Amino acid sequence: MANTNFKFQKRQKELDRKKKQQEKALRKQEKSDPEDEAGVLPEEIADAAL
Repeated sequence: MANTNFKFQKRQKELDRKKKQQEKALRKQEKSDPEDEAGVLPEEIADAAL
């Protein structure tokens, strides 16, 4: 019978937690940064210019 690799599980849990925190921070940042009046993000404007 195989033994459980607890270090691997712990590392995966930590990575999931960090990913979730980053996604939350991005959502919070997007919420606080208002879009242009036309609803176009500055990144889209830069891509369209190319």
